[in-house]
Amino acid sequence: YVMALAGVRVIELAGLAPAPFCGMILADFGAKVIRVDRTKVAVSVDTQARGKQSVSLNLKSPEGVAVLKTLCIQSDVVLEPFRKGVMEKLGLGPEELLRENPRLIYARLTGYGQSGSYARAAGHDINYLAMSGLLSMLGRSSEKLYAPLNLLADFAGGGLTCALGIVLALLERSRSGQGQIIDASMVEGAAYLGSFVWKSRSTGLWNRPRGQNLLDSGAPFYDTYRTADGKYMAVGAIEPQFYDQLIHEGGLAWHRPLQDRTILPKSPNESTVQDVTGGDPGLLLGPVSLPVHQIQDSTTNPPDVQETLDRLGLKAADLPNQMSISDWPELKRTFTQVFAKKTQAEWSDIFDGTDACVTPVLPLDEAGLHPHNLERRSFLSNAQGEVSPKPAPVLSRTPAQPSMSRDPFIGEHTHSVLEEYGFEPAKIEQLVSAGVVECNKAKARL
Repeated sequence: YVMALAGVRVIELAGLAPAPFCGMILADFGAKVIRVDRTKVAVSVDTQARGKQSVSLNLKSPEGVAVLKTLCIQSDVVLEPFRKGVMEKLGLGPEELLRENPRLIYARLTGYGQSGSYARAAGHDINYLAMSGLLSMLGRSSEKLYAPLNLLADFAGGGLTCALGIVLALLERSRSGQGQIIDASMVEGAAYLGSFVWKSRSTGLWNRPRGQNLLDSGAPFYDTYRTADGKYMAVGAIEPQFYDQLIHEGGLAWHRPLQDRTILPKSPNESTVQDVTGGDPGLLLGPVSLPVHQIQDSTTNPPDVQETLDRLGLKAADLPNQMSISDWPELKRTFTQVFAKKTQAEWSDIFDGTDACVTPVLPLDEAGLHPHNLERRSFLSNAQGEVSPKPAPVLSRTPAQPSMSRDPFIGEHTHSVLEEYGFEPAKIEQLVSAGVVECNKAKARL
């Protein structure tokens, strides 16, 4: 079969993390991505070069700029990661190239975008995340703010969002026949990624201080817990029916009294449970569908559950209402103590097959070995044995077929790419002799 982006030619100007990720996405789904590297550089810092080719050009020479212009105007997409004005100084700005090729899609991936007072400013993921507003939401209560690696702005708000823009522009071009400029700002991409945060503020979901809300580590049933062997379990039992399974399976059996629930008839055979939030209007989960037969009285505990409680030295009556926010700190301490009594493997055995929303926190080296991920072949290994995630999402007819070969050496494909773009062999040799381009064929055979 033919992959979704087969036939699309992309010129990627070598840069740091976000643009290489964008280029790798395009290559994984079938595009021919040619990375333009500088000359006199021994090793590329691009660790996301899967499926790409490398051309080495000296852009400090007019001849090198002319070669790059030829590549750009004969391609479908130009992906450039430089600060505002750099490409214009080379005479390779979008206006110039679109005059030569009106079908060209010119993607500009930067931290602050092509306009605004910060357009020419330097920055990194943490700066863009700070400017997006999202960083103010990240961090545990009473601790300082923290950026979760460099994922949100660089990769989600940057590389992935830019790839989406390119695909959208390609789709639109199929109707209009016209290219366009993509202004991909990592600040705006990260902010857009966080749309849920902005648009859910009116619900009261974020009314409390940072780290004390439902989804930011405030709730004891939405957090991670250290196990007896120093590993961790992730708990996300938000809905009452899932929380009940967490409590029962985990040995913290507790049934909320019927008077703490509002039963709203939905059909003759089904009712809706709306959790009462202990007088705090800022934490309403809304109606959660739950069959009537699952609503249990709190006056008795099954014998097996009571035995588990006895072993842990806990009493069902000691556990507060799930949504009693004032009791969350104490309930979290209880959960911490309980999870510390068993290993990660033991907890995984307990919760596998349940809807308690409890999963092991897997390190990178173990994620690909989990039975679920093995069954779906969620991770792949290249020719050097390096493991990485497979491309996502999975398309039913034309899924990605990522390259399993090693990453390209700098300048490895200079000669073949220039030939493909119409340069005669004699001209290529002339460019090599003049130091305008570099070909590393010999190194490629090592």
